Amino acid sequence: QVQLVESGGGLVQPGGSLRLSCAASRITFSIYTMGWYRQAPGKQRELVATVTRSGSTNYADSVKGRFTISRDNAKNTVQLQMNSLKAEDTAVYYCHGEHQFTPSIRYWGQGTQVTVSS
Repeated sequence: QVQLVESGGGLVQPGGSLRLSCAASRITFSIYTMGWYRQAPGKQRELVATVTRSGSTNYADSVKGRFTISRDNAKNTVQLQMNSLKAEDTAVYYCHGEHQFTPSIRYWGQGTQVTVSS
């Protein structure tokens, strides 16, 4: 069974940093576009950032310049470095994997809570 397991969430003050990590198992990780999504209370899940198998990245406008997504194909992991965090970044963050050649094949992690508050 495919698993995406997130870690690294928590409580941080505004302006602080957190690093999320997602470990994937039982998939051919290198052929998946990996991404992070988030869902705040009462809001729809939204894209945060993605990284393709070749390393091309895409970011939501709201996080450009503050967040950095990266992947390690040797370790089957994807990270999200979040700097200059704001209260509006508070959400459950989900790791996502999408097969690059068959987009209907996709997986979600269970989510990790990020709370930005003083």
